[in-house]
Amino acid sequence: MTPQTTTAGPVERPGEPDSPHSPSASPSPDGLQPGLKNRHLSMIAIGGVIGAGLFVGSGAGIAAAGPAILLSYALVGLMVVFVMRMLGEMAAARPSSGSFSAYADQALGRWAGFSIGWLYWFFWVVVLAVEATAGAKILEGWVPGVPQWAWALIVMVVLTATNLVSVGSYGEFEFWFAGIKVVAIGAFVVVGMLAVFGLLPGSDNPGAGLAHLTDTGGFFPEGPGAILTGVLMVVFSFMGSEIVTLAAGESENPQRAVQKATNSVIWRIAVFYLGSIFIVLTLLPWNDPSIVKDGSYVAALNSIGIPHAGQVMNVIVLTAVLSCLNSGLYTASRMAFSLGGRGDAPKAFARTNKRGVPQTAILSSVVFGFVAVFFNYKWPDTVFQFLLNSSGAVALFVWLVICFTQLRMRGMILRESPEKLVVRMWLFPYLTWATIAMISFVLVYMLTDDSGRQQVLLSLLVAALVVAISLVREARNRRNGTASRTPANT
Repeated sequence: MTPQTTTAGPVERPGEPDSPHSPSASPSPDGLQPGLKNRHLSMIAIGGVIGAGLFVGSGAGIAAAGPAILLSYALVGLMVVFVMRMLGEMAAARPSSGSFSAYADQALGRWAGFSIGWLYWFFWVVVLAVEATAGAKILEGWVPGVPQWAWALIVMVVLTATNLVSVGSYGEFEFWFAGIKVVAIGAFVVVGMLAVFGLLPGSDNPGAGLAHLTDTGGFFPEGPGAILTGVLMVVFSFMGSEIVTLAAGESENPQRAVQKATNSVIWRIAVFYLGSIFIVLTLLPWNDPSIVKDGSYVAALNSIGIPHAGQVMNVIVLTAVLSCLNSGLYTASRMAFSLGGRGDAPKAFARTNKRGVPQTAILSSVVFGFVAVFFNYKWPDTVFQFLLNSSGAVALFVWLVICFTQLRMRGMILRESPEKLVVRMWLFPYLTWATIAMISFVLVYMLTDDSGRQQVLLSLLVAALVVAISLVREARNRRNGTASRTPANT
């Protein structure tokens, strides 16, 4: 095994060098290079909660719940804030490329870290196929001479190459991708607010103020129960908030990066999710056909009179897709790297090259991504639909594991290194248990929904299979006397 193979404990780097190339920015004990600068981490943290789902899927949520969709976003946003606070508490104390998977390994047992790590990896591999296809459709519309499958291949190859170069190149791409999303939504909120109150010169919108929130059937046109329907439709657009805690392990100052990301998650969700959806709902009646037909943001821009609104939004959606692909590949590879370091994946996954990049983990993840893309083209309604549904509830499983892990990890941190508890979950343990109850309720409620039921049941089936594999491995290792392994801190 090469010297770069991960066998070490948590990454801790006091101080903050001026650049990742300074002498103090040497490779960490696990072989990863601290190549992410503060500006990279800041933008990854901000952009991490802005997925393509916000731009593409919000119209269906508005049509299902009306203005009450704001409460759906607020409820899920609150849940994410609590989960991120718990994760931030652990990540600030013990920065790790395996994040919640490594913490679950330490706090709940090897089976938990193995299971949630592989499920999370599976989720992002399927996301790679979804986003590559979405991006290919947009690009094919611009350049129809190139077939859709070729665009998907080009996008995947380019982003794989950037991830293979260095973690800094991933950070740089994500910095600009996330920056475009942030600027676009910020401009949308400002311009939209001016149009809402009739203050935007030359706007085609009549400027109805807040009237559209209640003038078409009231604030709950589909009844209060539609809030929960909305929750099911928007919950998965928040997946990705936790990426910054994985990336922090390759930053100049992991503890500071996690603190900043955790403390800013409230305003990020408030502005980017609640703020932008609020603008859509105040510019147009919730049941305006164009919201579903053209997409909520395009419909809103058209109502203002922004020329070529559809093409403008396509550029922004493509940016969000590329950002999600870039982060998805990074996240899947770092989870595979961590699993390899803990003996829960092939040891080759835990090796880094001379640039501190886990090359094998990246290539292995992208190969499965390519396979999933092939399934999407060859058998979209059978094999790929199964992959999609069987990963559908993984986000909620991850959040549940984070909650249970934090319940036990708090005591471990206090016993071993209380000075590192610089981020604390509010009202512990009461809010932690309340969050567990909220997530569990959403999972149970999904069983009453036709599409949600299939996702939960198939995801539970896959989760049970992964847990069973983990338990069989543990039993076999105990029989063979090989239970000892690398510490679960990678």
